[in-house]
Amino acid sequence: MSSPTRKHTALPKAQILIEALPWLTRHNGRTVVIKFGGNAMVNEELKAAFAQDVVFLRHAGLNVVVVHGGGPQISAALDRHGIVSEFKAGLRVTTEDAMDVVRMVLAGQVQRELVGLLNQHGPLAVGLTGEDAHTITATKHRPEIDGELVDIGRVGEITAIDTGAIEALLADGRIPVVSSIARSQDDGHVYNVNADTAAAALAAALDAETLVVLTDVEGLYENWPESDEVISRLTASQLEKLLPDLSAGMVPKMEGCLHAVRNGVRTARVIDGRVQHSILLEIFTDEGIGTMVVPDEQQGESA
Repeated sequence: MSSPTRKHTALPKAQILIEALPWLTRHNGRTVVIKFGGNAMVNEELKAAFAQDVVFLRHAGLNVVVVHGGGPQISAALDRHGIVSEFKAGLRVTTEDAMDVVRMVLAGQVQRELVGLLNQHGPLAVGLTGEDAHTITATKHRPEIDGELVDIGRVGEITAIDTGAIEALLADGRIPVVSSIARSQDDGHVYNVNADTAAAALAAALDAETLVVLTDVEGLYENWPESDEVISRLTASQLEKLLPDLSAGMVPKMEGCLHAVRNGVRTARVIDGRVQHSILLEIFTDEGIGTMVVPDEQQGESA
């Protein structure tokens, strides 16, 4: 017969599982859209931990949709093809030649690797791009720089989302992995779309409970660079006031969070993808890490 001491060593594990119970109950059957990027996308250990987290969420009863870009991988591939990487207004200038490389890297390299990691845990993940089944439709995006509209090539602005294919995969118990490429609304081409923006648009269209954006920082800082104090929670209106002063890299992420919570998503969270299992910590514990954005009318509600 096993000793009482041996039994007790397992107690902390049981307590951790029980602590997750309220969150498991709350999130069961709900949809979470996760934007995969940053360091978590290039570090092997973080990639493996991310795949475990996503599979855990799926087995815990959540509908999980993963959206990814691939900035570092695209830059490396463009270098190999002798195509110069150029950015304007924080967006990659995407020529026709560059677009071929972007499409190849996102759909043929980054997505396949992520699908493979997830499928080590079972027949779960299915890859698609925004082109498939009209999932993401876009038109040409012309950013304004110094008061003038600038042509940055095949960079798209999302005009429509069709969630049919994703919803069919979720109903079948699968994990859709979506590359941020869109079909064109008007000219038969494809567009490179910002993955943060694509994740937010999909979260809103899917009526998701939560949008989670992985970053390489701890969250949104109160008064960067003077302070590294992270804002743990703020409303849509509070975020909107901060947007003009944010660093270029954080703008699409926080604009995405704002769009999501203003269009039916209950919470949007920016979390530190450099921390292993940060997704589980954020969704299943009180020790949430990062910054959570809520709709204005949710100010008084608990997270």
